[in-house]
Amino acid sequence: MAPPAARLARLSRAVSFSACHRLHSKALSDEENLKLFGKCNNPNGHGHNYKVIVTVRGEIDPVSGMVINLTDLKEYMQQAIMEPLDHKNLDKDVPYFAEVVSTTENVAVFIWENLKKLLPMGTLYKVKVYETDQNIVVYKGEEAISEK
Repeated sequence: MAPPAARLARLSRAVSFSACHRLHSKALSDEENLKLFGKCNNPNGHGHNYKVIVTVRGEIDPVSGMVINLTDLKEYMQQAIMEPLDHKNLDKDVPYFAEVVSTTENVAVFIWENLKKLLPMGTLYKVKVYETDQNIVVYKGEEAISEK
């Protein structure tokens, strides 16, 4: 009897964190920032209860029956998401956002880069960040295609 074919699966885990930020680009004037970001450019900032869903992919291990041990994934997410972001002012407490506008798109990229350093190579599939129930960003590590 032939061995069973390897099965691929995707596994997702969710966490939530609270943080505040101000949408403001140093490349723009105060007037341009206000026009572009509106009330989200409030000098005192504003907060969100973010929800993040991380999806990994890989072969289902024939011995353990898992793509990844959920205990390990939970710890990686703690290190990559909760410790640097939860209950923080993104612009003031997270060095990455000192030079990068703290949009949800950039929060997703930050989380991706942090997780990529911790997870086994090639397993990170998708980071989905809910800023609100209506505003959601999905990032899969893609880079822009440069025109030649």
